[in-house]
Amino acid sequence: MTALSPYAAAAGRTLLASLFLFSGVTKLGAYEATQGYMEASGAPGALLPLVIGLEILVPLAIITGYYARFAAFLLAGFSILAAAVFHFDFTDQIQSVMFLKNISIAGGLLLLVANGPGALSLTPNR
Repeated sequence: MTALSPYAAAAGRTLLASLFLFSGVTKLGAYEATQGYMEASGAPGALLPLVIGLEILVPLAIITGYYARFAAFLLAGFSILAAAVFHFDFTDQIQSVMFLKNISIAGGLLLLVANGPGALSLTPNR
């Protein structure tokens, strides 16, 4: 462990979680459009409040390091589920890239599950 490790871990957590936080806030501003997209993809639009809550609250836990392992586990599962439901059309190159993006993010989150949030967190290495 180097002197920069705690800062790198905190920065990594923040960068990794920021995608979800931004996405959740954006969904608030485009609620009806997002609900329509979900329903067109076969997902119940009634789940949107749960999705928004997950995308806002869980990333905040990761950023602060508050039960970050559990939060990262939840978001990894969410990323894999979203990839399977919304980005499974491999005939569309953009959807293929989005699928791989979600799977890659899940991989990064699972590294956080395995290694913990680091020293600069509210619950280090739990």
